[in-house]
Amino acid sequence: MKFDTPATTNPIDQLKVVGHPVDRIDGPRKTTGTAAYAYERHDVAPRAAYGYVVGAGIAKGRIASISLDEARRAPGVIDIITASNAGKLAKAGRNTATLLGGPEIQHYHQAIALVIAQTFEQARAAAQLIRVRYDRQSGGYDLEQARGSAAKVANRPDSAVGDFAGAFAAAPVKLDATYSTPDQAHAMMEPHATVAAWQGDKLTVWTSNQMIDWARTDLATTLGIPRENVRVVSPFIGGGFGGKLFVRADALLAAIGARAVRRPVKVALTRPLMMNNTPHRPATIQHIRLGATLDGKLTAIGHDSWSGDLPGGKPENAIQQTRLLYAAPNRLSTLRLASLDLPEGNAMRAPGEAPGMMALEVAMDELAEKLGMDPIALRILNDTQVDPEKPGRPFSQRRLADCLRIGAERFGWQARSAKPATRRDGQWLVGMGVASAFRNNQVMKSAARVKVDGNGMVTVETDMTDIGTGSYTIIAQTAAEMMGVPLAKVLVRLGDSDFPVSAGSGGQWGGNCSTAGVYAACVKLRDAMAQKAGFAPQEAVFENGQIRAGGRSVPLASVAGEGGEGVMVAEDVLEFGDLDKRFQQSTFGAHFVEAAVDAATGEIRVRRMLAVCAAGRILNPKSARSQVIGAMTMGVGAALMEELAVDKRVGFFVNHDLAGYEVPVHADIPHQEVIFLDETDPASSPMKAKGVGELGISGVGAAMANAVCNATGVRVRDYPITLDKLIGKMPLQA
Repeated sequence: MKFDTPATTNPIDQLKVVGHPVDRIDGPRKTTGTAAYAYERHDVAPRAAYGYVVGAGIAKGRIASISLDEARRAPGVIDIITASNAGKLAKAGRNTATLLGGPEIQHYHQAIALVIAQTFEQARAAAQLIRVRYDRQSGGYDLEQARGSAAKVANRPDSAVGDFAGAFAAAPVKLDATYSTPDQAHAMMEPHATVAAWQGDKLTVWTSNQMIDWARTDLATTLGIPRENVRVVSPFIGGGFGGKLFVRADALLAAIGARAVRRPVKVALTRPLMMNNTPHRPATIQHIRLGATLDGKLTAIGHDSWSGDLPGGKPENAIQQTRLLYAAPNRLSTLRLASLDLPEGNAMRAPGEAPGMMALEVAMDELAEKLGMDPIALRILNDTQVDPEKPGRPFSQRRLADCLRIGAERFGWQARSAKPATRRDGQWLVGMGVASAFRNNQVMKSAARVKVDGNGMVTVETDMTDIGTGSYTIIAQTAAEMMGVPLAKVLVRLGDSDFPVSAGSGGQWGGNCSTAGVYAACVKLRDAMAQKAGFAPQEAVFENGQIRAGGRSVPLASVAGEGGEGVMVAEDVLEFGDLDKRFQQSTFGAHFVEAAVDAATGEIRVRRMLAVCAAGRILNPKSARSQVIGAMTMGVGAALMEELAVDKRVGFFVNHDLAGYEVPVHADIPHQEVIFLDETDPASSPMKAKGVGELGISGVGAAMANAVCNATGVRVRDYPITLDKLIGKMPLQA
């Protein structure tokens, strides 16, 4: 099915199942422990050996020698894999560094060996006996130091509209400030883990991966085998956030190890390897310049961003929201990438917008202070309904002002003191902060297979994944709505490369696009079943497990059962046309935070939070709310505590476990409220939905920073906002 004109009325609009806050259909399996994650697939590999990954002890250089003899003699050891005996390996394009290092080392904890033993404990013990001698080379580990040599990014030209320099110089009110965000880790609960098994020349991996088809393709490329010889299975994933978009060392080494020892091998990365071996959100330095008239109209917006990555890597696109969020006739945005020898930087929840808005939305508050304006009024004044860089290109939907106004009323914004450090509650200084929320809506083609059997059971198969987002449930709701059956009559099977290729889970496109693929397959199946039942497809109504038209109805089961095998099947792919080019498709919202800061210690406590979201049709308000409050929680972490501390002498993340890398816990997070505006976006998909899971983090950090400033009068531009950055500047106690 080609989606190249805005959606009109279709069966989804009935909203008998779609749009309802349905409990997650995979919930009982999750809560009873019967949803097996990758490392727990004992059923598929009862004789699996255990692999333990050894990571490089330097960040850059070469392995001069590696001694395996003592490790090979250790109890239970079956084999040890290194670059010297792994066979020829290619590098897939989605990996910045090679997944198995040696003799060249590209980053700290790059995998250099896999010890395979009868038990995990034996493999771990033997790994400690490997002796490696390195020739260490000097490297670059400091973004600030490398900033001067950062270069333009290929295919990411600077964006310039009008005369930014002239307009900024002439602006009556100016803001010129620099902000920084640190390296951050995904820190998902489930580690990167894989069980691999070979049958002849066919490989199957049960792994934790968000993008099944990408994983299949990249494993085949790396191993040099036909793509059809690789099967990837990943029905349940314990968190991803972008860190599992790409094949990592666990999957490759499990596959190589299983081939070497001729039995299944299971590999899980330890927490330190998750932090230093797999992708992280890279640090940024962001320079923002805003020029405005005395009444608050923006005349100039400039945003320059620097980030770093390994050679051949990509930048953190922290300027992308600035190009679209506020109107101003004169604009300049630049992106620069420094070459660093730290572990790979790559996608993490709302890449680009999450750190970019931590700077832009603080800058907007700082400008509001200079103007003596309410920060919400400033944002609404500079709203736009067209792409600011391409005024002939309208937004498909844009309700930013509604989100800000509704949020202000619900949150009690009128009680905020415009003068910082004036509201107290005993020892606590109390403040409120706001930030716009923005995340682009991306679309990717997605396919599905839908079956109806002689019992009237509807089965959906697609390689879409569920990373805790509720994919099973919204896909089931879509099929139930389209085929006119209750949810109990729908079976959803996900996460298997034997199924049609979906959009996968990433970029906030998963829910909208995967359900659109199911929609396409259901349309095809509806037409076939209606014709078989003797109905004109355009007149057939599917409801209550029956097909009805012209006063006659036929059960789905009987239509399916008339075929030889008692099943009817349809498969289709939803391919998107150019609507995302004709219309700027984005999601919008507003984040509100109330924070309290201890007047003596600078300790910060979040009191309450509100997110207002305009993100097209909300397919399941319950699971969507879960996504947003989870993202809000990550935003609190980014604002107040999350920072991968870089040892700039030797190039690694020091706090590479959950003891040293702090993330929010239940005690840190107070009451959270989420409001979804009632809207549909016909230009987005037949579902008229858009993504929402990453919108929930985009802007939270800035709202938190703005609340802290309102409480204390102290403006912190370098995240995270820890008490040491406040304590010496706090207002004197009365």
